[in-house]
Amino acid sequence: MKRSAAEILREYGPFPGVDRVHGVTFDGQHVWFATGDKLNAFDPESGKTLRSIDVAAHAGTAFDGQHLFRSPRIASRRSIRRPAVCSPRSRRLAGGGDSGLAWAEGTLWVGQYRDRKIHQVDPQTGAILRTIESNRFVTGVTWIDGELWHGTWEGDESDLTRVDPRTGEVLESLELPPGVHVSGLESDGGDQFFCGDATSGKVRTVRRPKRGSATGSGCEIPADSTSK
Repeated sequence: MKRSAAEILREYGPFPGVDRVHGVTFDGQHVWFATGDKLNAFDPESGKTLRSIDVAAHAGTAFDGQHLFRSPRIASRRSIRRPAVCSPRSRRLAGGGDSGLAWAEGTLWVGQYRDRKIHQVDPQTGAILRTIESNRFVTGVTWIDGELWHGTWEGDESDLTRVDPRTGEVLESLELPPGVHVSGLESDGGDQFFCGDATSGKVRTVRRPKRGSATGSGCEIPADSTSK
């Protein structure tokens, strides 16, 4: 397993009236982040907050190109059941225990924090299609170029972890400085990750490691994702 220090490129916030940042997602222009009773969007160039939606949002968020998905809360040991439309452009997954969301291959990938699992979920029926077990707590989840990454947060330590999407084996870890926590994770589709922090009320960008001609772990799963 490759281990290295995470390179923090930029910090956004703290934002007015925001104490905690949970799940984050990127719609190609704006970064959306969950703060408990709202979903907020900011411009990653200027850092300015542009919009807020009044919905319960205590955990992961994801964007499928049309809808925003959000998890209303983290509740211990309950499963995702099914999605329900809660506004013309947002959807809610009923259930609990989830701590991160990502959109890839037409399905949702749902992190379960204390269970140390990531579920692939049918967004229409809520059926669990596949489960990946990790050896660490799972916070945010994201896909980029066939790579499955998730955040971890245990005690005062956090990192960004790349796992084999077939076996859950940890392939790579980007370690964040002590006291910097990851409560949400999203790729910008290129060389950066957006990371929410539930203790500081900030969103940070972390550089994604460069790859050679071969990317990922040889996994055959495509991942055109915007997430979590």
